[in-house]
Amino acid sequence: MGDLFADAAQERMSGAAPLAQRARPTTLEEFVGQCHVLGKRSALRLAIEEDRVGSMVFYGPPGSGKTTLARIIAARTGAAFEELSAVSATVAEVRAVLGRARERLGAHGQRTILFLDEIHRFNKAQQDALLPAVEAGLVTLIGATTENPYFEVNSALMSRMQLYTLEPLSDEEVAVVVRQGAALLELRISDELAASIARSAGGDARSALNILELAARTAESEGAELTEEHVVDAARKRPLVYDRAGDLHYDFTSAFIKSMRGSDPDAAVYYLVAMLEAGEDPRFVARRMVILASEDVGDADPQALVVAVAAKSNAVLRALADATRDVREHGNLRPPKELRDAHYRGAKKLGHGEGYVYPHADPAGFEVDHLPDELKGRTYYRPEPGAGERDDENG
Repeated sequence: MGDLFADAAQERMSGAAPLAQRARPTTLEEFVGQCHVLGKRSALRLAIEEDRVGSMVFYGPPGSGKTTLARIIAARTGAAFEELSAVSATVAEVRAVLGRARERLGAHGQRTILFLDEIHRFNKAQQDALLPAVEAGLVTLIGATTENPYFEVNSALMSRMQLYTLEPLSDEEVAVVVRQGAALLELRISDELAASIARSAGGDARSALNILELAARTAESEGAELTEEHVVDAARKRPLVYDRAGDLHYDFTSAFIKSMRGSDPDAAVYYLVAMLEAGEDPRFVARRMVILASEDVGDADPQALVVAVAAKSNAVLRALADATRDVREHGNLRPPKELRDAHYRGAKKLGHGEGYVYPHADPAGFEVDHLPDELKGRTYYRPEPGAGERDDENG
C-alpha cells in the first residue's frame, strides 16, 4: 500500500512540478547549447554515448545545463547512479554511498557513478572522504558547481577529475528552450515573444522557463493571449550573476582594470556599472581607480590621481546612464577570457588571460576593444566641449 501511495504521489508531483523541471531534456539530442564541449565528435559526447565517462566537474552559471547533463548520463549508463546534494549531505551519507559501491563492485562487478550537486559546498573533510574512492576507481565522481572549482575543490581531488566549463546560453539557444517549454504548455508563442523572454533570462534556461510559465499563467487568469506586457511583468529585472567574494568579482575587477590600463573608457564604464548594479561596494571600485592612477600612470601624469579622486562631468553621467541601460537589458555579460583574472592556479586551464596584450609592453594593447563580445563597438563616453559643466537637468 505504501508503494501505491508513493507511486501516486510521484505521478502528481511530476504533473505539478515547475515547467523548468518538466522541460528538462532527457537525451543529448534534446539538450540545447554547450557545443564547445558537446559537439558531435567531442570527447565528452562520445564518452556519454559509449557509457565510459570518467570523474569530472561541470562548472558554469545557473541554468547552463550542469544537472541536466548529469541526469542524461544517469539515463544512459549501465552503472548504478547515486546522487547527493553537497548542501545537505553528511560524511556518513558519503561513506554509505561508498559502501554500496563497494558491494556492487564486489558482488556484480557493477560500477557506481556518484553525482554531487553543488560540490563547492563540501568542506575539506567531506572532500577528503571521497578522495581515496575516486583515486582507486571505486566510484566515478561527477560534480556540478557554480563556483570556480580551483578555489573550492581540493587540488588532490581536482587533479583526478576532468573539468568542463559550461557557458551561459546565447539568446538564440534560450529561445529554443522557450519554444520547447511553450510546447509543453500547449501554448502558441511568436518568435518575437520567445526572443523577448530569452533576452530577459540572462543566458539561464531555468530562468527563461520560469518567466514563460509565470507570464502564461497570468495571461490565462486574465483570459487573454500572452503578450509582451505579460513577459515584462513576469521578468521584472534581468538577473545579474555575480559574487562579491568569488570568481566573478575578480573577473570583472580584472576586466575593469585592464580596460582603464588600455585607455578604453567605454569598456571601463561598462564593467564599473556591471559591478555596481550587481551590488559591488562603490568604495572598492574607487580604490581600484586610485591604485591604477598611482601604479599604472604614476609619474607619467601626476594629475591622474587627482582626476581619479575628483572627476565628474555630464559626459561621465551620460556614459554611466547608457551603460546602465545595457546592463539592465543584457545582464552583466562576462568579460572576454583574455581580460579575466589569471592570478591563480588553474586559471590558464580555463583560458583566462590568454591573448591579453599588455599596453605598457605593446602599444597595440591601446587599440583593443575590451567590451564583452556581445557589446563590442558600443560607445558610452562622448566627451564634448564644455561637457565638464553641470546643466540644470543634472543639478
